[in-house]
Formats: sequence, structure tokens, C-alpha cells
Amino acid sequence: MITGVIKNKVDKIWTDLWAGGITNPLTVIEQMTYLMFIRSLDEKELETEEFEHMTGEQMDKIFPSSAVGQSMRWSKFKNNDPRDIYDVISRLVFPAIKNMKHGHLPDFNDKGELVELTDETEDGPQNESAFARYMSDAMFLIPTPQVLQKIITGLDDLYEHDISDRDMQGDLYEYMLSKLSTAGQNGQFRTPKHIREMMVELLRPTPDDTICDPACGTAGFLVSASEYIRRYYEDTMTTEQWAHFAGDAFTGFDTDRTMLRISAMNLMLHSISHPDIDYRDSVSKQNQISDQYTMCLANPPFKGTVDAESIHDNLKAVTNTKKTELLFLALFLRMLKKGGQCACIVPDGVLFGSSKAHKAIRKELVENHQLRAVISMPSGVFKPYAGVSTAVLVFTKTGAGGTENVWFYDMKADGFSLDDKRSEISDNDIPDIIQRFHNLDQEADRPRTAQSFLVPRQEIADNDYDLSINKYKKEEYVPVEYPPTKELMKDLHALEAEITAGLAELEGML
Repeated sequence: MITGVIKNKVDKIWTDLWAGGITNPLTVIEQMTYLMFIRSLDEKELETEEFEHMTGEQMDKIFPSSAVGQSMRWSKFKNNDPRDIYDVISRLVFPAIKNMKHGHLPDFNDKGELVELTDETEDGPQNESAFARYMSDAMFLIPTPQVLQKIITGLDDLYEHDISDRDMQGDLYEYMLSKLSTAGQNGQFRTPKHIREMMVELLRPTPDDTICDPACGTAGFLVSASEYIRRYYEDTMTTEQWAHFAGDAFTGFDTDRTMLRISAMNLMLHSISHPDIDYRDSVSKQNQISDQYTMCLANPPFKGTVDAESIHDNLKAVTNTKKTELLFLALFLRMLKKGGQCACIVPDGVLFGSSKAHKAIRKELVENHQLRAVISMPSGVFKPYAGVSTAVLVFTKTGAGGTENVWFYDMKADGFSLDDKRSEISDNDIPDIIQRFHNLDQEADRPRTAQSFLVPRQEIADNDYDLSINKYKKEEYVPVEYPPTKELMKDLHALEAEITAGLAELEGML
């Protein structure tokens, strides 16, 4: 759990970077990510050396054994003069991690030139961290030795006194990510943690699931799914399940290399050392994946369209459009195995849009698969990023129908105020949503005036597959009795006399 003390320390580091001229929150997180990664490499090396000392067994090393190679270690340079630290990181460490291969850092020759690593290694490319794969175009932007020293001192203090385990490292990173308060160019933004956790609770992943987010951003959904699995299965998981957990259980795609670096780091800090994090335009012809995953969790980009020529033909066959929010729904259906589950966030327009493409994807979900739930969320959920109204769709890929009744829920509160401040409040529908979703047999007799209810498939079909809750919800009108008109007029005359008397009194005082 991140305490106020830890938050204050992170805020102090953030302020130091801000004062140094780095004001974009994404850039701040990126620069801190590099330093956290550099520190984590030395931590891993220290663990390896301790194991060697205890067992006498020779192990593979991350850092070269030369004097220059050893000088790149966090523990060796962190107490040096600020100018020396800056020189070592900018001239040696940063170029080295940009050229890291298969878990090894390259060495430098006598002229200070990088010695390229060969691709020949027994471990193969799977031993390279996902983070290192996307370092080639990274830039070191910390402006001065003084600012760098403050950050290194601040991070070291956090790790030595406050961060006791991987869970806390993950929470620390989550707190840093919570400072991202602007939407990206393509309409992507960080999904609040409590919304992600609600969606994970609806699907209930297991250690045997293969989970994908094809628009992963900072990998929040994958992290939330991993935390759920560890919470409920950590004590019973087999060696094979742990190996699956550390690697191919979690897959994420994005078209922003900065996001890929951040998401890879986020997963590493949550014990997922080799996730399949890849640079890929998920709805394009570049992505050929189908029938591969048992679970999809996502908040795909809403705004903007993609180049019609690049869209995969089998997505256009389901919904002929350039709108990303519709294409991603078709993509989830293609990438899931039969029986695979999906929980995704969509803008309200998907639920009631009248175009052929909108109707086609809704019909596909209702008629050819099993649409299980439509959870309408209030418009303030994504503030301060955006005030867009959204809903969570939950469905299972069957390829053979299966929708009998669709469960609708009108979420009015998510535990936070719906303004830009998003302060914590007591009203929260999320526990009720989770409890009711997993007991849908008890929802059968709920009236349409209630906050949640079931709607038969045929009624949805008869309404052009409209999935907006207002189409089916019934308002309960309570008659209000007003006094007779004569009584109202009498009250108005009395009020008028009172005003006239007041004005006369005021004039007398002049």
C-alpha cells in the first residue's frame, strides 16, 4: 500500500524534474522508468553474485566484467560526484541499455566506443526483457547533473526505506501513472484502477488463461489481471503455471513505443518478466492473430479513424467502417478462442449508433455470440481526461449464438466524485455490480424501474439491436399534488404586499 509518506517522496522527485524543465507527465514517467530499470539491473546482478557466493556455481552476468562495465552499476556510481554520475549514465549506461541483447549489456573499448553484442547466445531472444526491446529510440532528457542526482537520491531512498517487495514497486509505478492526466493523440488514456479491477472481477481470470489487451497503453488491464490471479491462486499455482504467468500469459500491443516501454516496465515490476509486449497496429493487416486468447480486457481508442486500406479485411467483413471503437469489437471476436471472454469499454455511441456498421457489430454480438452484460457508466468516470459517456460490454465468443437475456446495469456512482477532482466518496455501485453479475439468476424478476434488469434477446432485436439502457429502462412517475390555483394566487398577493411594504420602509430610510 502506498502511504502518504511515499507519495510525498514521489511528488518531490516529480517536482525536481518539473523544475529542471521536464513538464510533460509522460516524459517524467519515461525518464524515471529508465532510472528504475538501470537500478533493477544492478539489483538483479547483486542477487546473482549472492547466489554464486552461496553455491559456488558460475552464473551469467548482466554487466561486463571490465572496469568500465562495472562502473555502469547503480551501486557503484550512485554516491559519486553529480557530474561523474551524469557522465556515466549519459555516456555509458544509457547507450548500453539501448543496445542490450538477451539480458546482457555491451562493453566499451579503450576509445570509449560501444562494442556490439552478437546475436548468438544460448538463451535466445526470449531471455531479453520486453523493456530492453523498445529502448533503441529512447532519449535521455534529464537536463543537469544536479537534477539527476536528486532523482537518484530520491529513488534510492524510496527503495531502501519504503519499497519492501514487488507489490509495493508495482503500487509505486501505479501512483506515478495516475499522474497522467491528458488523453493521447489517438484518444487513448489510462483507465482508472478501480474500473479495471471491476472488469477483471467480472471475468475472474485463472492461472491457465491467456490474456490480451490489443490497445495496452500502460498495461493496466494486464497488471490488474495478474494481481487478481496472484491474489486468488498464488498458493496453489504449479511450476508450469508460474512459468506461464511470467511470460506468455499476458500479451499487449500498442503503436506508441513510449507506451510499450512503460507497459513493459509496469509488468516487470509485477513479476511478469517476459510478457509478449509488441509494437503492432492491432486492426491492420499486420495483425493476423485469430483464435489465440481465452480473455480480452481493453479500453480501445475511441476517437479518430484509421486508413481504410490498412484495415484487415476480416474485420471489415464484420463491420465495414474506419471507426476504431467498432473495429476493435470485431478484433476481440477474432482474437478470442471459442469460449473466450471479453470485457471492454466502449463510448455510448456504439450502443445506439444508427449507421450500418454500428448495427452490424451489435447484431454480431447478440445473434452470433453471447452478449452477457451492458454496464452504463456515468460520464465523469474518465475525468480529468475526458467527459465522454461510456459503457462496459461483457461477452463470450461462441460463433453459434447463445444470447438469451442481456443484463443491463445503470451505474450511478463509482466511489469517486464525478468532477475533475475525483475525490473519494461513499457512494459506490461497483461491489453491487460484481455481486449481481455473478448471480444473474436472481435478476430475472427485477422490474425495469430498478437499477439493473434483464432484457430478452428478441426485444433487443426488435429495437434494431439498440443497447442503450434508456431504451429499456422505465421511469417511475410519482404524481405530485399542487394546491388549488386560488390558494396559489392568494399566496402570491401576500408575497407582493410584503415586498411593497419592504420597499416603502427602504424609501423612508433615504
